[in-house]
Amino acid sequence: MGVNLSVMIYDMVKQFPPHERYGLTSQITRAAVAVPANIAEGNARSSLREYAQFVSVARGSLMEVETFVTIAARIGYVNESDAASLQIYINDLSKMLRSLRERLIAQAK
Repeated sequence: MGVNLSVMIYDMVKQFPPHERYGLTSQITRAAVAVPANIAEGNARSSLREYAQFVSVARGSLMEVETFVTIAARIGYVNESDAASLQIYINDLSKMLRSLRERLIAQAK
Protein backbone atom coordinates (compact mmCIF):
# COMPACT_ATOMS: atom_id res chain seq x y z
CA MET A 1 0.00 0.00 0.00
CA GLY A 2 2.89 2.37 0.68
CA VAL A 3 4.22 2.04 -2.85
CA ASN A 4 0.71 2.61 -4.21
CA LEU A 5 0.46 5.78 -2.13
CA SER A 6 3.73 7.04 -3.61
CA VAL A 7 2.45 6.43 -7.13
CA MET A 8 -0.83 8.20 -6.31
CA ILE A 9 1.07 11.19 -4.94
CA TYR A 10 3.32 11.37 -8.01
CA ASP A 11 0.21 11.36 -10.18
CA MET A 12 -1.35 14.09 -8.05
CA VAL A 13 1.64 16.45 -8.19
CA LYS A 14 1.55 16.42 -11.99
CA GLN A 15 -1.30 18.93 -11.52
CA PHE A 16 0.82 21.31 -9.43
CA PRO A 17 2.18 24.46 -11.03
CA PRO A 18 5.82 24.34 -12.16
CA HIS A 19 6.92 26.90 -9.56
CA GLU A 20 6.12 24.33 -6.85
CA ARG A 21 8.77 21.89 -8.12
CA TYR A 22 11.15 22.75 -5.28
CA GLY A 23 8.46 23.53 -2.73
CA LEU A 24 5.37 21.50 -1.99
CA THR A 25 5.99 19.00 -4.80
CA SER A 26 9.40 18.11 -3.43
CA GLN A 27 8.20 17.82 0.16
CA ILE A 28 5.14 15.69 -0.53
CA THR A 29 6.92 13.29 -2.88
CA ARG A 30 9.81 12.83 -0.43
CA ALA A 31 7.42 12.12 2.42
CA ALA A 32 5.37 9.71 0.29
CA VAL A 33 8.45 7.76 -0.82
CA ALA A 34 9.70 7.64 2.78
CA VAL A 35 6.67 5.60 3.85
CA PRO A 36 7.46 2.36 1.95
CA ALA A 37 11.21 2.98 2.20
CA ASN A 38 11.11 3.01 6.00
CA ILE A 39 8.90 -0.06 6.11
CA ALA A 40 11.36 -1.89 3.85
CA GLU A 41 14.38 -0.75 5.85
CA GLY A 42 12.75 -1.75 9.12
CA ASN A 43 11.88 -5.17 7.75
CA ALA A 44 15.56 -5.71 6.96
CA ARG A 45 16.64 -4.94 10.53
CA SER A 46 17.72 -7.64 12.91
CA SER A 47 15.14 -7.09 15.65
CA LEU A 48 11.41 -6.65 15.86
CA ARG A 49 11.84 -3.57 18.04
CA GLU A 50 13.93 -1.91 15.33
CA TYR A 51 11.32 -2.86 12.75
CA ALA A 52 8.61 -1.35 14.97
CA GLN A 53 10.61 1.88 15.21
CA PHE A 54 10.90 2.15 11.43
CA VAL A 55 7.17 1.50 11.08
CA SER A 56 6.63 4.38 13.49
CA VAL A 57 8.84 6.61 11.36
CA ALA A 58 6.91 5.53 8.25
CA ARG A 59 3.66 6.50 9.97
CA GLY A 60 5.15 9.90 10.78
CA SER A 61 5.99 10.41 7.12
CA LEU A 62 2.46 9.34 6.25
CA MET A 63 1.09 12.06 8.52
CA GLU A 64 3.28 14.56 6.67
CA VAL A 65 1.73 13.39 3.40
CA GLU A 66 -1.72 13.84 4.90
CA THR A 67 -0.89 17.41 5.88
CA PHE A 68 0.55 18.23 2.46
CA VAL A 69 -2.55 16.82 0.72
CA THR A 70 -4.72 19.05 2.92
CA ILE A 71 -2.58 22.08 2.05
CA ALA A 72 -2.65 21.24 -1.66
CA ALA A 73 -6.44 21.02 -1.58
CA ARG A 74 -6.84 24.26 0.35
CA ILE A 75 -4.69 26.24 -2.07
CA GLY A 76 -6.47 24.71 -5.05
CA TYR A 77 -3.74 22.48 -6.48
CA VAL A 78 -5.95 19.39 -6.17
CA ASN A 79 -9.72 19.16 -6.10
CA GLU A 80 -11.52 18.31 -2.87
CA SER A 81 -12.82 14.99 -4.19
CA ASP A 82 -9.34 13.70 -5.08
CA ALA A 83 -7.99 14.95 -1.76
CA ALA A 84 -10.80 13.19 0.12
CA SER A 85 -10.05 9.91 -1.66
CA LEU A 86 -6.39 10.23 -0.78
CA GLN A 87 -7.25 11.04 2.85
CA ILE A 88 -9.32 7.84 3.09
CA TYR A 89 -6.42 5.82 1.65
CA ILE A 90 -3.99 7.50 4.04
CA ASN A 91 -6.27 6.80 7.00
CA ASP A 92 -6.50 3.12 6.07
CA LEU A 93 -2.73 2.87 5.67
CA SER A 94 -2.23 4.62 9.00
CA LYS A 95 -4.43 2.05 10.74
CA MET A 96 -2.48 -0.77 9.11
CA LEU A 97 0.85 0.69 10.21
CA ARG A 98 -0.40 1.22 13.76
CA SER A 99 -1.60 -2.38 13.89
CA LEU A 100 1.68 -3.69 12.46
CA ARG A 101 3.68 -1.73 15.01
CA GLU A 102 1.56 -3.05 17.88
CA ARG A 103 2.00 -6.64 16.68
CA LEU A 104 5.75 -6.21 16.30
CA ILE A 105 6.07 -4.79 19.82
CA ALA A 106 3.95 -7.61 21.23
CA GLN A 107 6.05 -10.24 19.44
CA ALA A 108 9.27 -8.64 20.62
CA LYS A 109 8.36 -9.12 24.29
